[in-house]
Amino acid sequence: MPGCKRYASHGHGPHYNEPTGYFLSEKPLPAGQKRKKESWENVWYVGMYGSMAVAAVLLYYKPDTSIKSWALEEAKARMEARGEKP
Repeated sequence: MPGCKRYASHGHGPHYNEPTGYFLSEKPLPAGQKRKKESWENVWYVGMYGSMAVAAVLLYYKPDTSIKSWALEEAKARMEARGEKP
């Protein structure tokens, strides 16, 4: 259809970031210089690793809700009620 025009692309150059060949599109620094962190990086590190630490603690201390542990406690309680020793 030669008469159709695609209006979504607007026809202005590439619609993505051109690859530069550098990791994360950052050029390597000259020798002796340190990379300057961006303002959001520390917030991301604290949020990401902090939430992992909180999740690990919560998983470690979660209550035991398995059917096997409940059945073992129930069986011990019933045996004790009948006067038997487990």
